[in-house]
Amino acid sequence: MKRPWHAFYPESIPRELAIPSCSIYHFLERSAQDFPDQTAIIDGEVELTYSELKHKVDYFAAALYRRGFKKGDRFGIMLFNCKEYVIAYFSVLRLGGIVVQLNPMYQQHELNFMLSDSEPTWVICENSQIEKIERTNYGSKLTIITSDNISNGFANLNNWIEEENDILPMVQVNSKEDIAALIYTGGTTGIPKGVMITHYNISATLYHTYVTDQGALERPGERYLGVFPMFHGAGMQVMVGAIYYAGAYIPVRHFRIDDALTIIRKYRPTYLSAPPTAFVSFINHPEFQDDDLSTLKICRSGGAPIPIEVMQSFEEKSGVRISEAFGLTESNSVSVRTFMKGVRKTGSVGIPVPNTDLKIVDLETGLQEMPAGAPGEILLKGPQIMKGYWNNPEETSHALRNGWLYTGDIGTMDEDGFLYVVGRKKEMIIAGGYNIYPNEIDEVLYQHPGVSEACVFGIPDAYRGETVKVAIVVKENHIVTEEEIIEWCKERLAKYKVPKQIEFREKLPKSAVGKILRRALVEEYIEKLKENDVTSKS
Repeated sequence: MKRPWHAFYPESIPRELAIPSCSIYHFLERSAQDFPDQTAIIDGEVELTYSELKHKVDYFAAALYRRGFKKGDRFGIMLFNCKEYVIAYFSVLRLGGIVVQLNPMYQQHELNFMLSDSEPTWVICENSQIEKIERTNYGSKLTIITSDNISNGFANLNNWIEEENDILPMVQVNSKEDIAALIYTGGTTGIPKGVMITHYNISATLYHTYVTDQGALERPGERYLGVFPMFHGAGMQVMVGAIYYAGAYIPVRHFRIDDALTIIRKYRPTYLSAPPTAFVSFINHPEFQDDDLSTLKICRSGGAPIPIEVMQSFEEKSGVRISEAFGLTESNSVSVRTFMKGVRKTGSVGIPVPNTDLKIVDLETGLQEMPAGAPGEILLKGPQIMKGYWNNPEETSHALRNGWLYTGDIGTMDEDGFLYVVGRKKEMIIAGGYNIYPNEIDEVLYQHPGVSEACVFGIPDAYRGETVKVAIVVKENHIVTEEEIIEWCKERLAKYKVPKQIEFREKLPKSAVGKILRRALVEEYIEKLKENDVTSKS
């Protein structure tokens, strides 16, 4: 197939890469061997060197092995970003086990399916989460391990480490076949699906990132700010990337702008990967200073398209270039990105990384390749693409066809191979026969001087089928009216794209990684319609 994007690869970036076939644990082992005294983790007041981290990982792995853990066993990690997460993660991979990534914000009904589906033998969590896990349908089958210093009668990670047992088995890992992590996705639009990410998938993303960073980072000594949660694919890759580079990983439990600025000013990170909402928080914070991010070498945005206005404002204030990336859990995060050096096109998320193919196909059959500039579904192929969905061959066969991942995202590709993400297939609004892509309207709204955040979504309409509604968060010390927003859009958009309903809010619903949940706004609107219908009938 044609790969026009290769013409835009700088000379330092190969078209194809040799991806190593090894366990992800190998990267920790290598960094500990090469730089034993280098700082590996900075978690609050606690710092661990690579030698100390590897010892804790091996001791915890040995404690698990002593208690019957064997290759292929599933181990649930239900923690916010912290040093214990890193220890548990690499311990499980050392034994050839599978990490089941569990969001600690999930409630009992959400955990019921994931635990019953993945069937872990063990789960680690904070004391405050134990009751919730025990009350799930699968809770009685689990060995629960606490990450807190006080065990409350449960098994405890720190106590097991202190046993200093060093008996570990020889484990052979088939990098391309053996699963390293199960990451559940799709819960907001249906039954969650367990994405099977292999050791090879993770290695591929590491190497893709390494070469496309074009020598911006050195080994060792970089400082990675862990904004994305590790239970998310992007957060896992940031953490593993820090270990690969023998850098210091600085876990952020919750992203709150005031706390984040304090951490940044104290530790001066060189690497930041964050969702667009984090960059909105930076540029709108009254105390954000030009010098705050002056130490950054890599600044990456992912999880959702970043509005052009936000990107430009952040880069102007910080002096740091944002490298936007496109990917999803099923593609193990980054598959397309803007490189650190070379051509960057406004509005584009970049070009495919090495070993990766991209094409745009028609929305109805998914078979016909679309011409340059025409919208269609984004398809990806490469070594970072998931193995499939856990225990779900039907969904796997729908998502993976002839080696291609059908992403469910709509985009266009220009003649040079640069990708422009338009939106999700399920989020596309069809009003009066017109296809309307919410991201396009979002972009226009973010250009308004009084808009802090905006999210456009489709709602039912008796005449048009659907119509356009927008939820807006206004910047502090600004006053914005409905009439002003409508007039702003009329001047910049075709008439059928102009929002018909406008709602001002104090905040918008967001995912655990800070992505604005468009679907949640739709569901909330429909629920209110039902309530109003019941009220009117009564």
